[in-house]
Amino acid sequence: MNSSRPVSLNLVGIVLFVGVLAISTGSILIRLATTEAEVQGLGFSLVMAAARLTFAALLLLPSLPKIQWQNLQPGAILFACLAGVTLTFHFAAWITSLSYTSIAASTTLVTTNPIWVALFSWIWLKERPTKLTTLGILIALGGGILIGVADSNPGVSNPNPTLGNILALIGAITASLYLMLGREAQKRGFRLGGYITVAYSLAAILLLPLPQFLNTSYLGYPKIVYLYLFLMAILPQLVGHTSLNWALNYISPTLVSLVTLCEPIGASILGYIVFQEIPSFLVIIGAIIILSGVAIAVLGSQSSG
Repeated sequence: MNSSRPVSLNLVGIVLFVGVLAISTGSILIRLATTEAEVQGLGFSLVMAAARLTFAALLLLPSLPKIQWQNLQPGAILFACLAGVTLTFHFAAWITSLSYTSIAASTTLVTTNPIWVALFSWIWLKERPTKLTTLGILIALGGGILIGVADSNPGVSNPNPTLGNILALIGAITASLYLMLGREAQKRGFRLGGYITVAYSLAAILLLPLPQFLNTSYLGYPKIVYLYLFLMAILPQLVGHTSLNWALNYISPTLVSLVTLCEPIGASILGYIVFQEIPSFLVIIGAIIILSGVAIAVLGSQSSG
């Protein structure tokens, strides 16, 4: 990987573990904000996405003057901006999905991005996955599909599982593009802090005016809603997404995306603690299958290196 400072795989593993834990809080905070605001749908989903990225971008602004623009290679800014655009679509689709389907189903489907990253890596970077990695992907995706099927029955809190699941899948595809584009931006000279500042800021700028077109305001919600929005910026965004972007400098995007398959497990556990959403037997079996697939894929990735 493109990094001037070699690090141990143990450190990469620790960072990814912390990152996945942080990302797992995202769906919980979104559901909490939606519940307290007593509103759901695309308009408020865009409010949450825009606020999350705006808070994160504002916290990163002090690093903007430190970006060494003159050292960037051709295409670096373009790839960073394209990553910001795909991040916009990712959050608009995925956050909206949580208004229509369950936490377990949404987080599972949005983390099917390994298959898209592997496909994009094969076409774009000529990184053909090993047979063991491919087997791990298929096993993990099988577990993900099992969770999605087991948790997609309509209910009071899941009014349109089919729509929600489609939106989550769109979120997975755009997240995969975001990871790939971010990797290219960093390979062309962007340091992590500078890259995420550009990507998050552009995504925030693109998202900010969108709720107005749906007659949805940023004001008038209970104070606790704004606390949840701020926590979205800190935990899943700055800690979670930044951890993944950092890891991309040391391991392949396919492996990074495979590790994020653990997010549905963490989110489902938190969903049980916070909302008493009890995973079914099939969801538990699916979680075990996902972890098995991740382990196999990790072994396949190590054997190819």
